[in-house]
Amino acid sequence: MPRTRATAENRSAVRSLLRLWPYVRPVRVRLFSAAVVAVVASCTGLVIPLVLKWVVDGPVADRDPAGVWLGALFLLLLGFAEALLFGFRRWLVARPLSGVEAAMRADLYGRLQRLPVSFHDRWASGQLLSRGTTDLMLLRMFLAFPLTFLLVNGVTILVGVLIMLAQDLTLGLVILVPAVPVVVTCVIFEKRYAEVARLAQDQVGDLTTVVEESVLGIRIIKGFGRHRSQARAFRELSRTLRGTELRKARLLAAIWGVIVTLPEVAVGAALVLGCVQVADGDLSAGTLVAFLSTALALRWPVDSIGFLLAMSQEAATATERYFEVMDTEPEDTGASASASASGDGDRGLRFHSVRFRHPDAPADAPAVLERIDLHVRPGESMALVGATGSGKTTLTALVPRLHEVTGGRITLDGVDITAMPREELRSLIAVAFEEPTLFSASVGENVLMGAPEAAGPEDLDRALGIAQADFAHALPEGTGTQVGEQGLSLSGGQRQRLALARAVVGRPRFLVLDDPLSALDVHTEAAVEAALRRVLADTTALIVAHRPSTVLLADRVALLSEGRIAAVGTHHELLRSNAEYAHLMSGADEEAPR
Repeated sequence: MPRTRATAENRSAVRSLLRLWPYVRPVRVRLFSAAVVAVVASCTGLVIPLVLKWVVDGPVADRDPAGVWLGALFLLLLGFAEALLFGFRRWLVARPLSGVEAAMRADLYGRLQRLPVSFHDRWASGQLLSRGTTDLMLLRMFLAFPLTFLLVNGVTILVGVLIMLAQDLTLGLVILVPAVPVVVTCVIFEKRYAEVARLAQDQVGDLTTVVEESVLGIRIIKGFGRHRSQARAFRELSRTLRGTELRKARLLAAIWGVIVTLPEVAVGAALVLGCVQVADGDLSAGTLVAFLSTALALRWPVDSIGFLLAMSQEAATATERYFEVMDTEPEDTGASASASASGDGDRGLRFHSVRFRHPDAPADAPAVLERIDLHVRPGESMALVGATGSGKTTLTALVPRLHEVTGGRITLDGVDITAMPREELRSLIAVAFEEPTLFSASVGENVLMGAPEAAGPEDLDRALGIAQADFAHALPEGTGTQVGEQGLSLSGGQRQRLALARAVVGRPRFLVLDDPLSALDVHTEAAVEAALRRVLADTTALIVAHRPSTVLLADRVALLSEGRIAAVGTHHELLRSNAEYAHLMSGADEEAPR
């Protein structure tokens, strides 16, 4: 899977986080209001030391109990107001930020649906899942807390320092001494923590992939007794992630050590110096109390800098990971401007000198398909035969543009497929793959996924009949039965028949079948073939076949050898004239009994 891990030299946390603005903009008023409320609340807390100064230098010094009680009332009201304002801030951000997270997740899901198959071939599913779950949770937490409090704590520190300088300039300068080493430490920490945070988030994606594969492949793991090796692989990844998290913890502990220790030393020095000044009569006791109370009120804003920066860096890396997916170019939904909107008049499905190589293949690697010239006439069925790895599945994937040709062109009824919007193209073509994929939905919903919106029970029953999938009616809830994740509650043959029903339910003009009967027993296969013959009479079909029984469904056969069309003819013609085809079919005959 390609990972564009940013380095300290070419990344900027601020620039990354600014990319969230389009999502934040609709709720900017509430977020800004929350920040203002938090600033007011924090500054309200800084008024408390000034009240303490008045109490100590006034009522306490004058032995005025009424004044002391009045001061206590002021302090209580200030504390209550501060707590109320912070609670109001949380209420302001809770609902809108949930909406921001939901909008980002919806956009990510929509983009994943539009990205080409080649993207999904390269990316591990766990990496994509972690971007849609863990990373978005980090971003919501950042917008709810660190984003606001980086501003709030900055303003609080500034106001607090000004108050302390106003109380006593000398003591204020003593407090400011640690500022330079703290800033330098924060800059160094930001660069190092960014790299480790990105590494940890990528490792979470790797771990998610292993968990997902283990759950989906649990039958294989149990069947081969590989639970121990899988557990070892999981523990190794967990150990690696734990090591990375410990590196994060060590970095965080180091910056906290500096941020906490230096200001504490400065406060201690200011306390000693202030006590000397009070003893000499150069400073009032109330002023010293107010000064130290202000310094202590700033302890939380200063101490929090470390983990606020850490959370900001994690949010920045989460943003980068999110936009790595969002920045990937999706499939074009419209027609290509450079493609011809009309072909040479040939009807049916035609390949014109088609060439294909994978986009990420090495430069010196041979093309998967080379100069494919093939014509499937209207209403004709063409079987595609070849040895394993000859490119049969790749060729069928080019027709619905799951992959894009890198040379030549493909036409449907004389129209270049790149001249059609993908939605229109895929409404004309139905596909059934050798490995059937079913979704966590009912049997009926899975089958009708291949039909127009207006399709009803009659269409469903017809498709199930053609695919010999009438077993669906005998399930506990009939066609409303939930098939479960990946359809693993059904047998391989049942899944394959439902996938075939999905392909034929919409009565497509063009049908592409990739060895659709490989998991069926002999008797079911014969019944399906008999029903398919009626369907194939009304459509143009390209069928990947490995056995003579499937080949006999087709009017003609094309032999694919090392990425090229080696021969075209009927089954019997190729048996007589082509040794490679005869060898493939004899091997299929030997393997046919099950």
